[in-house]
Amino acid sequence: MHIQPPSDTMLALTSEWTGERFDDGRPRVSDDVLEELRTATTEAIWTVLWDEGYEHQFEGGWLITHPAKRLVGRAVTAQFLPRRPDLDTIMVTTANDEGRPTRSENQNWLVVESLVEGDVMVVDIFGKIYEGTVIGDQLGTAIDSRTKAGAVIHGGIRDLEGISQLSNINVYYRGTDPTPIRNVTLAGLNIPVRIGGATAMPGDVVLGTPSGVLFIPPHLAERAARLSAETKRRDHFAKTRLSEGVYSTSQIDVEIWAEEIESDYTSWQSAVR
Repeated sequence: MHIQPPSDTMLALTSEWTGERFDDGRPRVSDDVLEELRTATTEAIWTVLWDEGYEHQFEGGWLITHPAKRLVGRAVTAQFLPRRPDLDTIMVTTANDEGRPTRSENQNWLVVESLVEGDVMVVDIFGKIYEGTVIGDQLGTAIDSRTKAGAVIHGGIRDLEGISQLSNINVYYRGTDPTPIRNVTLAGLNIPVRIGGATAMPGDVVLGTPSGVLFIPPHLAERAARLSAETKRRDHFAKTRLSEGVYSTSQIDVEIWAEEIESDYTSWQSAVR
């Protein structure tokens, strides 16, 4: 029994990733790719994932501590279940045996203390808000200092005023409540989790925008960033030419541009670089 999968299991779970990994086996998408994704749109990335058959990677309808701030980072996933005494005993014993001091009431600490810079804490607590507050301003401060990124919590938070003052992170959450977290058991760390209608895996690139949250499989992150940048350039060109009255919407708003428009785009792209 382990709190999180051993490294060989992590390698099997994320076998399509061939790049750098953390010591525990979690994929480590490069900082350069994360930076490229920071300006990507939800729609551009979603299109890439959809075309590759990843149709359940987006979840919307969030409350957000900093709506104008993007969230980009590598997922550390965790799942909580309604408390069951025998499972709770097993998980507490396992955590302590692994040198992760904990007890029934503070298993959320296990997730926070596993984070490093660039991580996003992704927590499935089955939408629980009352007694489902995964973080308050103290744990929020720890996430702020450790990750400089943030969290996605399919459940609740407390101390919203304090968390909202943390400038390094952005937190996506379902609701607030003054109650502390209780009557739940940590079922696993860095395992596949369900976040609403999306599936998140350890090492996924988390992209949070005002639209919602995308979980990008690490092996698709670089391609998604590259294609998103191309889409952004094409959109800029299209809007520029439409505003200039050069082309009509019927000419621009099509899947494949006519040869003369494509040629114009190539020339325009060279000129603006």
